Amino acid sequence: MKKQLYIVLIAVFCILLIDQVTKIWVKTTFNYYDPPVNAIGSWFRLLYIENQGMAFGTTFGASIWAKLGLSIFRIFASVGITYYFIKQWRKGAKTEFLIAIGLVFAGATGNLIDSMFYDFIFDYDPCIGFNHLEGSGIWTDCGIVGKYETRHTGFLLGNVVDMFQFNMEWPSWVPWYDENGDNQIFPAIWNVADASISIGVIMIIIRQRKYFPKENKKKAVSTASSVSTEENTEN
Repeated sequence: MKKQLYIVLIAVFCILLIDQVTKIWVKTTFNYYDPPVNAIGSWFRLLYIENQGMAFGTTFGASIWAKLGLSIFRIFASVGITYYFIKQWRKGAKTEFLIAIGLVFAGATGNLIDSMFYDFIFDYDPCIGFNHLEGSGIWTDCGIVGKYETRHTGFLLGNVVDMFQFNMEWPSWVPWYDENGDNQIFPAIWNVADASISIGVIMIIIRQRKYFPKENKKKAVSTASSVSTEENTEN
């Protein structure tokens, strides 16, 4: 069982390391106004942005409590995942399942690190677009560009750094293709932490029968028993 734990801990550490290295590299190498850079051909590219909220830039509002609430939720989620992992590990769960849980934990923690510490590590520019937040009540003068309301800063209030994007469009023959619209198949810009969460969740969904064999057997026995009872009743 210790071997399982070491394998998962190494996987989590590697994900967190790669996630933070790529984010720090992007923040120190790219500028806000830089155009996308092709990484693997033209279909996979790098584009530096920062996200104030959840996936696709979703936020809970402009108040300081909205961002704090999101960060605190991430903390509780990480603690909950840790508790669930320990419980499954003690029950003798399969290594693959424990790795899937570890991937979700690593992704959630990776993005939480950004919110916790990046405002202290890197210089804050209130005039950059991804730091603007209408309704925050914090105004800054950006010179010729004008005045803008900017986000709150500090512990648990930092942005999450994103940089990867699939640059692929739907073919013109699909029914939902719009000649005058954006036809990106997956327009979101993401990071290693997001990918880790997605892979972990997909593994659990696809391999749930393998991960929860006892539960599936109980369901099968229960279903068979119900069918048998119905047949006997009919006879």
